[in-house]
Amino acid sequence: MKISFVEPVLPKSGTLVVGVAEDRVLTPAAALLDHDYDGIVQRAIAASRFTGKRDQTLAILAPPSLGIARILLLGIGKPAELETTHLEGFGGVVVSTLNTFGETEATIDAAGLGPLGVAAPQAAASIGFGASLRSYRFDKYRTREKPEQKATFKKLSILTTAVAASRKAFGSLDKIAQGVVATRDVVSEPANVIYPETFAEKVIELRELGVDVEVLDEKKLKKLGFGALLGVGQGSVRPPRLVIMRWYGAKDKLTAPLAFVGKGITFDTGGISLKPGPGMEDMKWDMAGAGAVFGAMKAIAGRKAKANVIGVLALAENMPDGNAQRPGDIVTSLSGQTIEVLNTDAEGRLVLADALWFTQDRFKPRLMIDLATLTGAVIVALGSEYAGLFSNSDELVERLQLSGKAVGENLWRLPLGDSYDREIDCDAADMKNISSGREAGSTIGAVFLQRFVNSVPWAHLDIAGVAWSKKDKPTVPKGATGYGVRLLDRLVAQYYED
Repeated sequence: MKISFVEPVLPKSGTLVVGVAEDRVLTPAAALLDHDYDGIVQRAIAASRFTGKRDQTLAILAPPSLGIARILLLGIGKPAELETTHLEGFGGVVVSTLNTFGETEATIDAAGLGPLGVAAPQAAASIGFGASLRSYRFDKYRTREKPEQKATFKKLSILTTAVAASRKAFGSLDKIAQGVVATRDVVSEPANVIYPETFAEKVIELRELGVDVEVLDEKKLKKLGFGALLGVGQGSVRPPRLVIMRWYGAKDKLTAPLAFVGKGITFDTGGISLKPGPGMEDMKWDMAGAGAVFGAMKAIAGRKAKANVIGVLALAENMPDGNAQRPGDIVTSLSGQTIEVLNTDAEGRLVLADALWFTQDRFKPRLMIDLATLTGAVIVALGSEYAGLFSNSDELVERLQLSGKAVGENLWRLPLGDSYDREIDCDAADMKNISSGREAGSTIGAVFLQRFVNSVPWAHLDIAGVAWSKKDKPTVPKGATGYGVRLLDRLVAQYYED
């Protein structure tokens, strides 16, 4: 979809979009239109249930003299309560609504849509950003779509008095959108397309943006002692990979980097501890943590962030063949700590154990954050509205939560503690990978990971409930959400750039 920013001139084709605030209060753009065309807006509102609540829409057939197909009234809610994420939502709502009409192009008059304190260029850019995010479709394998099933919307123009500034603001946001799209793409791909080797090949494309990419294959992983990661992948004909991405954008290249680590189980059968068959197809997105780190690195490098950032992906496929890891097996992790594997379906924490230890040992990062679709328990606790957040640093928690709120990717802190940690003590090895009961499953996974973190500020984000959406949202179509890309990018931009 093409997005452009143009001077405030009425369009000659397509749909014109104007805002209406709650209680049917017209924005300047809507009021001018109403005045010039014999009360067309007020009369349409009076004949409907449209009140201007946020994200409400009302389509009106345009008078012939306007030369456009229709006018779309967009509810913006209470102006005093508007935030940047709402503007993004407006862009998304316009795209989704007009696609249902079969429309191909539209013009949004941004006058009066911005919240207090947000400059007009940023407001216009945010609307375009939301439209870009909502226009995403993963339909490359659909060869027989009916015309009415296909997306028609191709062109969005946004009217603004600050064209150049809006374009500049949108430029950085567009790089972030590209990162989100990259994540949605790899998470949406089936496991016969994206597996450790092909995921690594996808990441290598970031070299074009100036990212240094290193791939450790099975031979190198064995030599280095990645026993936990290799144990997870040993049942698959597709061997594991560890992918390292380095972006050094700070003025001082020797400044300790930020480190993001992603769980990348490209397909998870559960291994010998086999999952139930119904719903197993969803396990193609058990690599969404790695997908988020990949997309975040693309966004950070794309907008030339002035920070040093490391991304590490632990990639494996968890399969149940004759060579697969067995319940009761004991593996030696990269840290030297031994793990009794009581359940092979608790595999994400195993690959992350080696990846976390490797990252902190090799790069001595300023902080370390891992993202993983780690537990079903976090979905039971938080549903699909929040990701679970665990951390050893109150400052990092605060910064993550504020960053998440700013971009609409929310986090809820859950506890760690010695009483939970004792639940994974083991008679046969240094630790076991699950506790004896089902209680506090997400916390048990987190305290396991904490044993592979030393003194570095660290956070674990359990994104199992937010990596995939079962319904459309204003800026997120049903399917892979790309959760984590905007959160990590915002964290870097807000707190850690030069």
